Parts: sequence; C-alpha cells; structure tokens
Amino acid sequence: MFQIKQETLSLITRDGIRLDSDIYRPQSSEPFPVLLMRQPYGRKIASTVVYAHPAWYAAQGYIVVIQDVRGRGTSQGEFELFADEIEDGLDTINWVSQLPGSTGNVGMYGFSYQGMTQLSAASTKPKALKTICPAMIAYDLYSDWGYENGAFCLQTNLGWAIQLAAETARLQGDTIAFQKLYAASHNLPLYDPIPAYPNLLKEVAPDSFYHDWLNHPYPDDYWAKLSPKTFIDKLDLPMLHIGGWFDPYLRGTLNLYKAMKTRSKLLQHLIIGPWGHLPWSPQVGSINYTKSAISFIDQYQINWFNYFLKYQDNSPLNFDSVLLFEMGSDKWRTLDNFPINNYHYYYLFSQGLASIREDDGQLSDNVPKAISMDIIVHDPWRPVPSLGGHASIPSGSFDRSSVDSRSDVLTYTSQPLTEDLEIIGEPFLEIYCIADAPSFDICAVLSEVFPDGKVDNFSQGYMRVDSDELPHKIALQATCMRISKGNCLRLSLSGACFPAYSLNTGTGKLPKEERLIEAKIITLTVTSRPDKPSKISLPISS
Repeated sequence: MFQIKQETLSLITRDGIRLDSDIYRPQSSEPFPVLLMRQPYGRKIASTVVYAHPAWYAAQGYIVVIQDVRGRGTSQGEFELFADEIEDGLDTINWVSQLPGSTGNVGMYGFSYQGMTQLSAASTKPKALKTICPAMIAYDLYSDWGYENGAFCLQTNLGWAIQLAAETARLQGDTIAFQKLYAASHNLPLYDPIPAYPNLLKEVAPDSFYHDWLNHPYPDDYWAKLSPKTFIDKLDLPMLHIGGWFDPYLRGTLNLYKAMKTRSKLLQHLIIGPWGHLPWSPQVGSINYTKSAISFIDQYQINWFNYFLKYQDNSPLNFDSVLLFEMGSDKWRTLDNFPINNYHYYYLFSQGLASIREDDGQLSDNVPKAISMDIIVHDPWRPVPSLGGHASIPSGSFDRSSVDSRSDVLTYTSQPLTEDLEIIGEPFLEIYCIADAPSFDICAVLSEVFPDGKVDNFSQGYMRVDSDELPHKIALQATCMRISKGNCLRLSLSGACFPAYSLNTGTGKLPKEERLIEAKIITLTVTSRPDKPSKISLPISS
C-alpha cells in the first residue's frame, strides 16, 4: 500500500462554473488510473456510510477524486436534481483523465445519487471512462425511485427531500430553515392536513424536487428526461451492479442490469447482498446475517478496477456471473443468470376468516375447489403500519406477528414445509380484489413463519389501484431466500403500509391533494375461486 497525499483542485465547466474536488493520490512518481465519485452531500463524506475512505482506495494505487456536484459543498452554481450531471460529468472525466500522474484511464464508483452521476457521465461515452460500478440506482426514475406500482414512496422521498433541503439551507446560511428541517429529519412531518405534502417543505423549501415529484404522479416527459433509461440506451460499458435485498431502489439496479445484460457485448456483473440502502452490514432489521454478510465491496471494486483500468488479469473472482446472498442459509450463491423464471404457484383460500384467525387463510399448491371471500376494512384513523421491508425506515426483516394479528390484515399461511423452499427472483401476486372506493391500495408481504409464532418478512410489494381490471398484478421485491423445512410461508395483505407509502384517502385524488379530513373508510374484498384463483407466484430454484 502507498502513502497518500491530499489536495483540493477545481475544474471550470464549459459554462464557467467552478466544481471543487478533493484529490487523494499515492506518493509515487509512477502514473495511476483515476477513480471518480461525484456527489451532493459534501465531498468530505465521500459515501463513507457504505464505502472505505477514499484514502484507502488511493493507497491501493489509484488517484481518487471526490467532487462536489454543481451547487453543493463548495462548488459553484445552482443545484437542480440530476439536471446538470451529464455535461458536468463529461467535463469532469475529461479533466481528471489529464491530471498530472494519471494514466488516462478512469473508473467511477458510488451508490444512490453517486450511482446516478455515473450513468449520466457514462451516457456521453467519454473515451477515458473504462468502467463504472453503479450501486442502488434508478433506471426509470418514476417507477424505480419516486413511485412503486403507482404509489408514492412517502417515507424515503420525504426523508431525502428534507435532507437535501437542509443542506441547501446550511449552504445559504439560513439558520431558521436549517433547524426546522434538521428537527423534521428526526421526526418526519407525516400528520399535516395533506400527509404527503407537509407544510414545512412549502414554507422553507419551495424549490425542492419533492414538489415536482408530487406534481407528476404518472410517468411523463418530466420523469423520462431525468431517467437513465432514456439517455443510456446506446451505452455499452462494463459495469459492476451492486444492490441490496432491502434497498428501496433494487428495482432500478435489476432493471439496469437486465437491460445491459440483454444488449451489451461487455461484462455485466451483479452482486446483491442482504443489505438496506445503508449501512451495508450483517445486521439488517432484527436479523443478523452472520459474518458472511460483511461487505466485501471495497476490495471487490479494487479487483474490478485492477482488471479494467490496470489490465491485471490475475483476479481470483469470477466476474462473468451473478453473486447473490441467500437469506435463511446465510450463504453466497453464484448463478449464471438472474432472475430465474421457474415459477411455483401458491393459491389463496379461506373460510372467510383470514383477517381474524391465523389458522383460516391458507396457501395451497392446489387450485381452490370452492369460492372463498375475505373482507377487510381500511380505517385511515389507524392505518396498517409499515414495518421493515425495502420501503420503510428502518428497512430489513422484523417480526411482524403483531401486525399480522390485526383484523385489517389478511394472512394466508402454507402448511409446514416438507423440504426447504428456495426462492430466487421476483415474486408477483395476481389478486382478485375490489373495493367500495374509486381508488384503494394493496400491500402484499411475504414472510417465514416459525413454529414459535415468529413471523419474519423477506419480500414486499405495493400498488395503488385506480383500475377495475382484474386480476391486479403486483410485483414484489426481488429476493433470494431459503425457508427451512418445518417452517411455513405466509402472504399478508392489507390496504395500507403507512408511512412507507402515502395514505390513500379513497377519494381518487392525487397524493398532493389527499386531505386527511376527507379520508374515507374503505372496504376491500378479496376472492379466490376455481376459475379465477388469487395466487402468489414464486420463482424457485429448479
């Protein structure tokens, strides 16, 4: 490992804006490739919430550049979410490739916004950029980040909007606004007259992206303009794709991976751990996935960069594969392809008491021979609370037995398994459900049920329903899960998952217009019959 020296340098963009960067370089006269991260949270942080410090990366023989994007940190200009990252990214890559001591080869890494800046920069196909490692990103900004199956992802969107607005207030020296936002970040304002549209953001952050996201509740040109799906359609670059089973943006990671795998002639490698958005640690929710789940991503990225930037063909890793952490066995699995499309169906059936008795609702291998009907009542005064999963804060797996015991939650449970059940991929639910309101929500949660009554969730899906078309098809979060012999599989259904998703008032209005005082009690009816069975489809290992 090399000794490191650090300096701060600035780039002047094509339109005259100064972008500041911290440069970490080995104390050596030999040339080195460049690793670049561009981020909006203050460059000193350098995504150390999940990665090793940039000095560690530099010590492995790289010039590491951590840059404040336009309008953030000490960089000049006005910050507008994702808007300037394509041209600024290109200017930055051209600049860092010519830094003294650079070999001219550039790689990028980072997660979340820092993952998105990689895709923006790569879209221009700069010659110096040889590879990127996007982690936890959106491919389609609307469906992978802002909304899930038409439902506004309230808790993650609001928390992020407050974080970015607080940083803006700090940079502007607005103490009052900053203190209000800082307090709100620790106690989200979820109970204003319009729960999805708190007065605080209207008052102190009128320019926040949050307003635009609420004003565009359906996919349109606004989302397309900002979505990598739109501007990287002709990109071909080797990529290391990194995700987490409990990350809210896993949909984006997988959609990007599948798109690149389909059209790319270059290496596309996928790693998914049992992690939430942050940190990437073995403890996720209430479960410790053992030392096997400790993040190895830093050394893995170095091996990746050594291969593509230093042309070292001595890596012990099999990059041409998919590496998935299997929860339940707590082991890493290597696959040739993902996702798996070998589905097993479990059909829903009950005697009509699936909301009252845990032993009534059934998941069966067989199509039901009779009609079953279950009814739940969604009361906005006491909505079913979110607990773990990928969309809640905190994320992860928790014992949800207390939630499943509510009478506004339907539970359907299999018989104890006679052998281990391996689920690998993206489950989806086909459900015949109607309601007495023009709009309603369906939350579906998959869990493992233990003999002692503990119920640990591992996958979840959510949909806002504005259509009479049946059955409703709900994609759940992709997973890799082994349910042990003797335990049971459970599907839980409800009409809310608050505050992970915005509360549906049953009025048919948009989230920004849904006033709490107008919220209606909604009765949902779920049916399963021999000719039209409700079922959950599980991708299983063959």
